[in-house]
Amino acid sequence: MSIAALTIVLAKLWQFARLRVDARQPVETALERWHQDDPDAALQAIGNSRQPSAILVVQAINGLQAAPAQSADGLELLREELTRSATAQLEQLRSWLRALEVIATLSPLLGLLGTVLGMIEAFRQLAAAGSQVDPALLSGGIWQALLTTAAGLSVAIPVVLLHSWLERRVERCAHRMEDAVTRIFTRPLHAPARTGDSVHGRPQPSALTANPAAVREPRAATKRA
Repeated sequence: MSIAALTIVLAKLWQFARLRVDARQPVETALERWHQDDPDAALQAIGNSRQPSAILVVQAINGLQAAPAQSADGLELLREELTRSATAQLEQLRSWLRALEVIATLSPLLGLLGTVLGMIEAFRQLAAAGSQVDPALLSGGIWQALLTTAAGLSVAIPVVLLHSWLERRVERCAHRMEDAVTRIFTRPLHAPARTGDSVHGRPQPSALTANPAAVREPRAATKRA
């Protein structure tokens, strides 16, 4: 079991390193460009990154730029697709973590089973010896029985710690994925302030510029006075 647990841990570490699940810079740079209303620069900042958050950001930007996404139904479909993609990626990150949990649970139980069987064998030998009981025979059997429990615990304790650490990394990745997608959809809240009111991102003329008569009429009234 220890060999199986070590193999799973090494495979997960290689997977996390390959996907760069803890990297933040490409996604943060892309979000900054997106909030500056520059989707092309945002996509360029991510490049060919295979990071889970980066994949979702690319899908969200491309989806929002598509024509169907401009409607309410299109936005809902886009959110459903992003949810499906995020679930699939998290499922890959959580693969084999359940096996680690099973190993951590079974290791001490198997050790305890070995202890029980060892104690049974020790007492069987003690009963077979009859009146010629050798204390060394009993102590040797107990020592061997307890050794299996120690072996099971020595496997279970590090596996529990590693499983908790890997699970926490997956949870942090899931949080960053959710945060990145939310910031994509809330771009108006992060957009830089512009001069004058704006509708659909276009500056609107002020009241005086839109209605020149409002400037001429007070002057005409001054001349009549």
